[in-house]
Amino acid sequence: MDDRELLELAAKAAGISGGWGDKIEYHNGAVDLRDVWILEGDDLVPWNPLTDDGDALRLAVRLGITVAFWEYPQNSVAAYVSGDGIPASSERHGEDKDAATRRAIIRAAAAIGRAM
Repeated sequence: MDDRELLELAAKAAGISGGWGDKIEYHNGAVDLRDVWILEGDDLVPWNPLTDDGDALRLAVRLGITVAFWEYPQNSVAAYVSGDGIPASSERHGEDKDAATRRAIIRAAAAIGRAM
């Protein structure tokens, strides 16, 4: 599943309506927007929990995704568990725990969106 599909399914799970765009004009020029965008008031706002910690945390809270970490001798895993206690997704984090955390949240949310 590519990033776009992950984002669209996660948005669906969270009840976020919006669209997808490469560039959208708003305010004072072009905004490079390879993200889902949502309408807040009269403004288009990028929404990308794959790259934005705040978007990822708000998504996890909205969907009741619990964040946990386990350390293994060779690999570290950032794991996310859905509200019913069933493991939803995990990511090896290597050098970037933040990116792995965001991706695992998105993958869990996408699984919820796919099941809807």
